[in-house]
Amino acid sequence: MNYIISGKNIEVTDGLRAAVYEKLGRLEKFFTADTDCQVTFSVEKERQRIEVTIPLKGHIIRAEQSSDDMYVTIDLVVEVIERQVTRYKKKLVDKEQNSGYIQSDFFDVDDIDEDDEVNIIREKKVVLESMYPEDACVQMELLGHGFYVFRNAKTDKVNVVYKRKGNTYGLIEPEY
Repeated sequence: MNYIISGKNIEVTDGLRAAVYEKLGRLEKFFTADTDCQVTFSVEKERQRIEVTIPLKGHIIRAEQSSDDMYVTIDLVVEVIERQVTRYKKKLVDKEQNSGYIQSDFFDVDDIDEDDEVNIIREKKVVLESMYPEDACVQMELLGHGFYVFRNAKTDKVNVVYKRKGNTYGLIEPEY
């Protein structure tokens, strides 16, 4: 794997780099040698945070964890990534999709956990109202939801607003 390591409000020391290579190195058995792995360290109000993003063909494996100790945080994020890779593996096996960046010897189907299966239990059809993103945030809060799908009055495209940590909001806009 190709590691791209950076830091926000923190200097990435040789010790942190070594820990990334050692801990995330366990994941190299799942991916081909040319797979990129973006690792970002940050410090926010005494919290040590790490984000790991592994872009694959048609899918992104991403995990974000924080704790009081950066080395513990690295362990936590590796566990999350391993679970996501297992789910992705099951998806590929079930649908017989092109495996993209996954090594072929990774497909030993015996160890797949049935609890990781995705089950859609409800479908809902909605009429998308045309509104501004700020109005969509207000509507989302009134409904008590974590996200809200709407048609953006500026662009006339389907957008999603979502609630982030710290009482902030995010906006997802399509890019064609």
